Amino acid sequence: MAAVAAIVAACKSGPEPEPAPAPAAPGSDARVTGPVPAAQGSARASGAATPRAYRQDAATHLYGLNAQRIYKGKLPPLLYAIGVLEVDIDRAGRVTALRWMRAPRHAPEVVKEIERTVRAAAPFPVPARMQRVTYTDTWLWDKSGHFQLDTLTEGQL
Repeated sequence: MAAVAAIVAACKSGPEPEPAPAPAAPGSDARVTGPVPAAQGSARASGAATPRAYRQDAATHLYGLNAQRIYKGKLPPLLYAIGVLEVDIDRAGRVTALRWMRAPRHAPEVVKEIERTVRAAAPFPVPARMQRVTYTDTWLWDKSGHFQLDTLTEGQL
């Protein structure tokens, strides 16, 4: 009888799930996981009439998908990498081309991660008033893997 009770008890409860790891504090050396892909068909419309105005919508979109990867607060005085990227978005919000105006060549892993993050964020807000758009933003990359975009930066210490 005791053996049957032990078997029934073992069937009722599974192993305890392991707790999720705590998020890394900004500025720490812990690496941040990769980009979160945008949900397909989730592109909203942008009312921007110029590439400069669209840049704000694109940056907000990227921040929304990568909230856990955004450096909170003012960035440290010395950044690991800074890159200036030009992004072409078509009328459906798809990324059609990426061009580096200033690539952080000393950090090829950052170049790849930024490109992967931008591509994973598609579809971007649809540039309804422009049909397609090319916008430029500067990526400010901390050694922890957290970043800010110049458009939405909180500044630097």
